[in-house]
Amino acid sequence: MQTTNRQFMARFVEFINTADPRLATELVSPDAVFQVPGRAEPVHGPQGYLEIIGMMRGGFPDIQWTLEETVVEGNVIAARFTMRGTQRGAFFGVPPTGKTIAVQALNIYRLSTGKIVSEVGQPDLLGLMQQIGGLPVPESL
Repeated sequence: MQTTNRQFMARFVEFINTADPRLATELVSPDAVFQVPGRAEPVHGPQGYLEIIGMMRGGFPDIQWTLEETVVEGNVIAARFTMRGTQRGAFFGVPPTGKTIAVQALNIYRLSTGKIVSEVGQPDLLGLMQQIGGLPVPESL
């Protein structure tokens, strides 16, 4: 099962880096629930995940995710990513800056019958906002 889940994650990275709707349908359950930072209500299914990707691509059209590490236990996958991109659009109220980002995200996925049924993600939004100038960077200690 671990090998299958690791292969699934390789395919999933292809999906999030291309936003291919066919891959969304292949990898995401129609009943999937996704918690999104900054939104009170979760989004659902393949279209909901495409919305998440669209939100990121709205600010960072060239964004790419690199899978750094996974931990697999049964049908649960914890994945640490590095997100990289250039801010060419507004993001959380910050106008385009042309600055590049490199931030971490830790997501926990639950799978059932070979598809994602839930995700809880913890992207480093503080670091992202600091990198684009939306929040001050604290002085070194």
